[in-house]
Amino acid sequence: MRESEQRYVTLQTNTYEEAALMDMLQFIYTGRLQASSASALLDVLMVSDKYEVASCMRHCSRLLRNLPMTSESALLYLDLPSSVLLAEAMQPLTDAAMSFLVSQYKDILRYQEEVLNLPLSGIEALLSSDDLQVPSEDNVFEFVLKWAKSHYPKADERKEILSTRLIHLVRFPMMSARKLKKVLASPELDHTIVSSIVLEALFYKAESSHKQRQLAMEETRSRKYTERSYKYRPVKFLEFESPHRQCIVYLDLKREECAALFPQGRVYSQAFHLGGQGFFLSAHCNMDQHSAFHCFGLFLGMQEKGSVSSSVDYEFGCRHKPNKDFTVKYKGTYRFTGGKAVGFRNLFSLPWSCFIAEDSPYFINNMLHLRAELIIRPE
Repeated sequence: MRESEQRYVTLQTNTYEEAALMDMLQFIYTGRLQASSASALLDVLMVSDKYEVASCMRHCSRLLRNLPMTSESALLYLDLPSSVLLAEAMQPLTDAAMSFLVSQYKDILRYQEEVLNLPLSGIEALLSSDDLQVPSEDNVFEFVLKWAKSHYPKADERKEILSTRLIHLVRFPMMSARKLKKVLASPELDHTIVSSIVLEALFYKAESSHKQRQLAMEETRSRKYTERSYKYRPVKFLEFESPHRQCIVYLDLKREECAALFPQGRVYSQAFHLGGQGFFLSAHCNMDQHSAFHCFGLFLGMQEKGSVSSSVDYEFGCRHKPNKDFTVKYKGTYRFTGGKAVGFRNLFSLPWSCFIAEDSPYFINNMLHLRAELIIRPE
């Protein structure tokens, strides 16, 4: 503001900022910049933030987005000081950098070596994404611990970075109940913090599907109630000890997930455990028993190969209109050994086109609600 009263204005600045400062001043009067490389534009952007020239920041951000993005440049943008990253003008650039990293490394287990070498800002970008392609959120948690141990070998530093920067990016409500029990006992985490997180996750799992979707829509500060692109679908699991070892498993599939199974796709549930044995559900688009048409199949499999055999009574059900109650579609008894599966190729006794149709009675608010009940019979 001094130039309104003084003919000459003196600015004190660092020597390394001089070229960027002169470029910014030129932009103020002409709307043009001399800088064209990423490093030069970043220098101008930093000076523009220092002197609060928002229009120049927006211009630099736009020019940087137009340059070819690499992993190195994306990490460079995400590692800028927080004062710069929080500026509104920077949001499109940071969004583009995060999207690029996710597109490169969304299958974090496939590119595990590269992802383990990413700095904190890169890991935070990946964990913030809905598009991670992982078997389940259990794997995300294990990967976060592995990354933290690699970068922070000192236990107190590791616990601090986990508590303050990373744990809130893990979606605990999407984890299996079995894994949540192990999380509660983990020495890597602050017990007070993790107790609260696990309790919240268990309360979420106890809610109805409708309430869970409502919570996801209401939660705007984080994405903890939002599912990622899991290879294994989350289930709701209820276990009973008497009069038999018994469990009821609920698996919900979106209409678009079912549609994507055609013509011969499969989708698997997370594993659940009963009587010391691991089981899973798998939904298929397959041909019917006579290979006449495509249809929806549901199967129950035992996870561990080589485990002891178990005789299991099983029952498959589904909600349907108009009353929206569960009805039994298929039941049987099967003697399982590890790696074996049993089920029904045409659960609804319908061709695929009728099952997936808009007026299908089996989709309620575009959601297919499946239920499996298992009882392990004593030998």
